[in-house]
This record gives sequence, C-alpha cells and structure tokens, in this order.
Amino acid sequence: MLLLALTLVMAASGAVPAAAQTGTEARAGSPRPPELEGALPQGRLLGGGRLRVFGFQVYDARLWAAPGFRVDNFANHALALELSYLRAFEGQAIAERSLTEMRRTAPVSDDLADQWSAALRRVLPDVKKGDRIMGVHRPGVGAAFWMNGKPLGEIRDAEFARRFFGIWLAPGTSEPGLRNALVAGAGS
Repeated sequence: MLLLALTLVMAASGAVPAAAQTGTEARAGSPRPPELEGALPQGRLLGGGRLRVFGFQVYDARLWAAPGFRVDNFANHALALELSYLRAFEGQAIAERSLTEMRRTAPVSDDLADQWSAALRRVLPDVKKGDRIMGVHRPGVGAAFWMNGKPLGEIRDAEFARRFFGIWLAPGTSEPGLRNALVAGAGS
C-alpha cells in the first residue's frame, strides 16, 4: 500500500524533491548489460546515479553512449538508459509518471498523450525490486525497451523517443542532480 501511495503522490503532485546520488551504488559491480551488444555495441558507461523520492530509494540509473556523445545534443545520439529498480511499481504507474515528466518540457496534445500512454503501457511491465529495464534511443526512429535482458518492444516515434529520454537528459529535467550524474563522463 505504501508503494501505491508513493506512486500516486509522485504522479499527482509532480513534485520529485529527490537527491540523486552519484558514485558506487549505481556503478559498482554492475557488468555491461548483455543487450547492449546488439543494441549499442560501441556504448560506454558515462555515469550513473540513484533516484530517491521523499527518502524512498526508487532506482539506480546508468547511461551508456558511443564516443562523441554530447548531452547538449542528446537527441541526435544513440544511447541506452538502464534503470535498476529498488522497489516494485506497476507498469501503468510508470507509464503515467513518464508522460507527466514528458509534459514538463513542452505541451503534448491530448490525442498524442493518449497514443504515447497506450504505447508505454504496451511495453512497460510491472517491476519488482531487482528488475532492470533498459531503453535504447534510436535517433530519428524511436525507442526500444528490454527487461532483464529480454526484449519488451519498440515505440517507433522519434518525437516520443526524444521526449522520453529528455525526462533524464533535457536541461529542464525535474532531476538535475541525476542528469549531472548520468552524463558525468560526457562532453557538454
């Protein structure tokens, strides 16, 4: 019940006063995910951090990109964002929160929001502690998703992909500390 309340508070309030932590909890002992070999073979780990919301640990995040990645132009680069969940969430709640965060950067029409929400609900499953979801940004094409190394599906919409990965990488992210930790090894 506490998890549901946390998710509802996050989704309803839009407030995410979390402290992103850089350092070992997001990187130590974590091998290169096997799905990177096919999805982003030249990808290297740029950085990682932990998302905390109201003191609750939500997930560890790691960002992988090819040499030459520039955060100020992230939408033009192939990249992979890995989230290792530290608690359980329903896929629908993850989809709703994602759309809320995507709307923070620019308006999204109701029709487009409905399309993106349905696409997210199709590819994002419920997660439990220890599950790992990886999203791969394919510039000009869209995004592909894996869970624990197994394919979940694709959303073939370049604007969706730009806005989705902008949740973490756009300058107006609700989590600038996490953004900084993720791109610590990248150019500006």
